[in-house]
Amino acid sequence: MVTVAQESETKGTILLADDEDMVREIGTQMLKRLGFDVIGAENGRKAIELYQEHLEAVDVVILDLVMPDLGGAEAVDAIKKINPNVKIMISSGYGRDGNTNEIMKNCNGFIQKPFSMQQLSEAIQAVMS
Repeated sequence: MVTVAQESETKGTILLADDEDMVREIGTQMLKRLGFDVIGAENGRKAIELYQEHLEAVDVVILDLVMPDLGGAEAVDAIKKINPNVKIMISSGYGRDGNTNEIMKNCNGFIQKPFSMQQLSEAIQAVMS
C-alpha cells in the first residue's frame, strides 16, 4: 500500500537555482510533489543571497551549471564559503565534461536535464543520505 504524504509533512527545503523560468517552475512543481518546500532563484547571485537568508532551513541546493551574471561554479564556491557542509547538486543540460567534473569535486550530486520526477527523487535521496 502506497501512502501519500500530507501537504503539511515536508521532507525538507530545497533551494533551486535556474535561469530558465520554465525549468524553475517545473522543477518547483516536481519538488513540491515529492514533499519538499522550495526556494527559487533565477541566477547564482540570487541563490547565494537566498541561501544566506535561509541557510538554517535549506537541506539541499540545486544549481544550474550555466547561468548569466553568476554561474553555478561560482555559486558553489560562494555557498561553500558560507557553509562548507552544505549539500549541493549540479543540474545541467550539458553532459559531465572535464569542467563539470572539476566543479563536482565540491558537490554532492549531479542531475542531467531534462530529468524525470523519478530521477530527481533518486538524485535528492542520494545527496541527502
